[in-house]
Amino acid sequence: MRNSMKRSVVTALALLLSAWVLLSCQKDSSGDAANPSTEPDRKALLTQWADSVVKPGYKGFNDKFSVLKTKTTAFTAAPTTATLTEARQAWQQAYVEWQKVEMFEFGPAETVSLRNHFNIYPTDVAGINRNISAGTYNFELATAIPQQGFPALDYLLNGVAADDAAIVQQYASSEKHRRYLTDVVNKMSETFGTVYSQWNGSYRDTFVNNTGTDASSSLSRVVNAYSLYYERFLRAGKVGIPAGTMTGTPLPDKIEAVYYKGTLPLQLATTAHAAVQQFFNGRTGRPSLRAYLDALGAKDSRTNQSLTSLIDAQLKTSYQQLNSLGPDLYTTMRSRNADAVASYNEMQKAVRMIKVDMTSAMSITVTYVDNDGD
Repeated sequence: MRNSMKRSVVTALALLLSAWVLLSCQKDSSGDAANPSTEPDRKALLTQWADSVVKPGYKGFNDKFSVLKTKTTAFTAAPTTATLTEARQAWQQAYVEWQKVEMFEFGPAETVSLRNHFNIYPTDVAGINRNISAGTYNFELATAIPQQGFPALDYLLNGVAADDAAIVQQYASSEKHRRYLTDVVNKMSETFGTVYSQWNGSYRDTFVNNTGTDASSSLSRVVNAYSLYYERFLRAGKVGIPAGTMTGTPLPDKIEAVYYKGTLPLQLATTAHAAVQQFFNGRTGRPSLRAYLDALGAKDSRTNQSLTSLIDAQLKTSYQQLNSLGPDLYTTMRSRNADAVASYNEMQKAVRMIKVDMTSAMSITVTYVDNDGD
């Protein structure tokens, strides 16, 4: 009898314990349903970037660059003022399109140092002329970085002689000039082709599935590339250095497309800035940097206001200031230098928000070093 009662008590305790565990699990489950995680969907953001930003951007550039290759080939095959004009127009259009994708220096582009092969300026004219005379050169050498890409084409198509007739004559009479122009374009085609094919191959999935926030993650690489591009290559490269903000002396010869001049240098700069703004804001209802930061409730460190609203407003202000430097950026750097410095200063205001507050809110470590001295 005593043993029977003992077993009954043990059984009752076991049943009570089971009921308590079940009830606890139900409470936890209902709590999760009522308070779902607010962590932004990083994979959705990476997918949006890959499929709706990077790949279409590269396709647009590839289309323009293909025309450039065709037109330069036609020019070197038969140098005339007509073929020169067509090659030059194709160069302008491809150069403008490049501004929309240059910030994508991550993944395959970072691996092959795409920017180094495409847009380091001012170009090394003395080095280019030595290469042409020697007939031998290696575009992979560090010293050859400023002897290739769009800035080299600027010199080769616009500055190699005094006027169009002289440029045509130079190419008609010099096989070495024709070869160098061809080799510059072919090197660009080869380097970009590697990047383009990888994005259209397996790298897309690698990028999308690398969803962490550590330094090797896709998110970290994109955010660092974006911040670096805005700070060093847009703010400093396109405006600050030629405006003399680092030296105290205007250096207008350091702008992009310095041999072509006219309205093109400013068009390159404003196109690049617009691309930066578009990348930040994205499309309404789609994943973007702005939507990601809003989901995190990101605040400005100085004002405690919405970080995305302040970044968007500052980018708009800096674009307007940049656009006001027209129509001829080269002339503005010389005669209205204070306006160019003011443009740089407006961009600098956005640097802090992007490089400090945005990366902090996203738990991203800045992996590059600003070396422009400010």
